[in-house]
Amino acid sequence: MKVCMFHLMPYRDLPADFTQRYNSAYIDPGWFDVADADKVGQYYNWTLDEMVYAAKAGMHGLCTNQHHQNVYGFMANPSLMGATLAKLTQGQDVAIIQIGSTLPSTSPPTRVAEEYAMIDCISGGRLVAGFPTGLPTDATISNGVVPIDQRERFREALSLVVKAWSSKETFAWNGKHYQLPMVNLWPRPIQQPHPPIWIPGSGISSTAEYVVERDDCFCSLNYFGIRNAEAVGDRFWELVDKKGRDTNPFRFSFLQLIGVSETDAEHEEYARHAEYFFHNLLSTPSYYQAIPGCIEYDALQLAMQNPARAVNLRSLSYKDLVDRGFVITGSPKRVREQLLDGVKRLRLGHLLALLHFGSMPTELCRKNIDLFCREVLPYIEDLWDDEWEDRWWPERLRQKRKVAAMAGAAAS
Repeated sequence: MKVCMFHLMPYRDLPADFTQRYNSAYIDPGWFDVADADKVGQYYNWTLDEMVYAAKAGMHGLCTNQHHQNVYGFMANPSLMGATLAKLTQGQDVAIIQIGSTLPSTSPPTRVAEEYAMIDCISGGRLVAGFPTGLPTDATISNGVVPIDQRERFREALSLVVKAWSSKETFAWNGKHYQLPMVNLWPRPIQQPHPPIWIPGSGISSTAEYVVERDDCFCSLNYFGIRNAEAVGDRFWELVDKKGRDTNPFRFSFLQLIGVSETDAEHEEYARHAEYFFHNLLSTPSYYQAIPGCIEYDALQLAMQNPARAVNLRSLSYKDLVDRGFVITGSPKRVREQLLDGVKRLRLGHLLALLHFGSMPTELCRKNIDLFCREVLPYIEDLWDDEWEDRWWPERLRQKRKVAAMAGAAAS
């Protein structure tokens, strides 16, 4: 399986009374009230350093993302981060995974097609092209997308991007939402007809159905942990079977918060950073996320039935977060046992490891990366390799890495 470093790049130094002053991590916090541009510059550089460090430590991929007008994650343009990482990791067998630029709020979407093609060229063909539909706060409130049009715009935009990457002739695009008189993209991706496409979602609704129909990789992005995702996994594989697709685990990716310590007794070094993450950064009221029109009925129904979503995250202690499986922490043995159990249960081909979360300082993040890559990764990365090919991975990176084999030998 492939294990990738996921990084949100949050604001790491919010004031202690943030939860008393603000009801939401999105939209409401005042920049000049809580933020410092010098610190933000430091966060960007720390984030890039942490990602490059993870690549050198043995991670298979580096995941960027896009959000707007919030303290939770401010890679406002993931292509800037991805291009930098592509250059800084030249010569390494690591994928640059853009999860990614939001098509409905980018006009014209060929702008994203150009940026991604640049990253693929800079990286030497190592791009994974992620295309999120976009959170309602990002698309509707921050970028003015009409809620009822969001998914329709996304699907038209993705069709346009794929055609722009692969068409050998100049063409006109006359769609409902986008009209372009002449499309002849420069540059084109190295990977043809296009880089592997990953599409994220928070549940199993029409997005997952659309992804399976397209035969792309579905990324389940939520923060309730592998242990709480059995229903999600079961629904996904039922959908795969219904659509007549194979049960290749690499068509499914999942996000997990992870903190590795030398011993089980030391895991509380992650406590305040996990609480900071769930108390400060994930708090978003329903009027910002459940905007009428953005969420389809089936998805809204499933979300309301999920008991984890009904929890007041600000009320949870670190012990609660660990006991509920929202975050996996402890010794390498404990972490890998929990991960292996969840990965096998869900049939995951890609694990997106959130090894930096909340207010975590860069020194602790690097320690987490070191312990994970040295004492957890070698025990899980060979899973599925003897049975399935990862068709959703850059072709140039599909061979088994010598570095990973050496790391496994050293760990054993």
